[in-house]
Amino acid sequence: MKRLTSITAWISAAILLLPVQVVRAADTPGVTATEIKLGQTMPYSGPASAFSVVGKVNVAYMNMINEQGGINGRKINLISRDDSYSPPKTVEQVRRLVEEDNVLAMFYMTGSPSVIATAKYLNGLGVPQLLSSSGSSIPANVKEYPYTTMWSMPFRVESTILAKYILKNKPDAKIGILFQNDEFGKGYQRFFKQALGDKAASMVVVEAGYDITSPTIDSQVAQLKGSGADTVVLAASPKFSAQAFRKMYELNWNPLKMVINAGSSIPNAIKPAGREATQGILSVQFMVLPDDQANWELPAMKEYFAFMKKYVPGENPYDNAPLSGYITSQLMVEILKKCGNDLSRENVMKAAQDFPEVPHPLLLPGVTYNATPTDHTPHHTGVIAKIEGERWANTGEVIRVDLPQGE
Repeated sequence: MKRLTSITAWISAAILLLPVQVVRAADTPGVTATEIKLGQTMPYSGPASAFSVVGKVNVAYMNMINEQGGINGRKINLISRDDSYSPPKTVEQVRRLVEEDNVLAMFYMTGSPSVIATAKYLNGLGVPQLLSSSGSSIPANVKEYPYTTMWSMPFRVESTILAKYILKNKPDAKIGILFQNDEFGKGYQRFFKQALGDKAASMVVVEAGYDITSPTIDSQVAQLKGSGADTVVLAASPKFSAQAFRKMYELNWNPLKMVINAGSSIPNAIKPAGREATQGILSVQFMVLPDDQANWELPAMKEYFAFMKKYVPGENPYDNAPLSGYITSQLMVEILKKCGNDLSRENVMKAAQDFPEVPHPLLLPGVTYNATPTDHTPHHTGVIAKIEGERWANTGEVIRVDLPQGE
């Protein structure tokens, strides 16, 4: 198969032509003359299994790279294990990957609770924890966790974008917040109220939490409606976003609805709730929208669709989750290529932090991926998108949030 043309252009020729250096495989965990071993935990089962498609795409992408000859003659062995979105199980699987499988690094671990539960262990051993799927400010703290880099838009950035939109467009809103009762949901809840500033006390009229193991959130939605809220912010995963949208419709209640990016999946949140229950919902997007036909002729999007058709044919390519897996796979491959033949963990981290506000053909205009030695927060800009039919439509409202370094 031909190399993906636009991505080849995106990865500089200088990286591809790095001089060969002698690597002492015996001194480098997970590296031999023919293999680079990476580890990953992913919720292939359990309440967050909708995100497992990312792991499938990650593994498939590495298989494609291996078909093309690997990286400097080494094949990538990505060992992706199920952790059921359970931090204790994540800890168990990560220890197994590090101590038994001897992986070089961890790649795209899913969920703030899981990332946080293992960050201290991995950083203590100097094991890179790269492109982590968490927007929490805890593992993004460079001083505390110098071996952890992030992929997801920071909770603080996304929450601030939502708050800025409300303050500008609906300054008298009565807001209800529905949040997942862990660091994932509480992080959004906390930073959203901070972004409202002094107005939070008067604007936020109700806050309702749910456990990820809960069968339904009907009572929480009823609580939100009973409060008199006319605006709802959902800091929820796709399953519970879908339940909330549907229940609001059944209650004949139509507040302004805003959902975080992680809960905005078309096949897992929007379609299950039904077209009649989801029109006009707003969210923050930072990737080029794969379900928007206006983007289908973009060279990078064509290459993404071709990849999905050949290597992950059973999955829906029009959702953001597999696209996220595709982009992060490209970034991981570029990190390894930047290392040349010096695949020590120290050099992997050096390469992983060499992305100062870097654009990507599948990130929206104005959005960049960022990872530097002093700042591991990846995306500072988002675009407000709106559901039209069964797709996210870009409204064109771009909002940037600058954070202190390391937050």
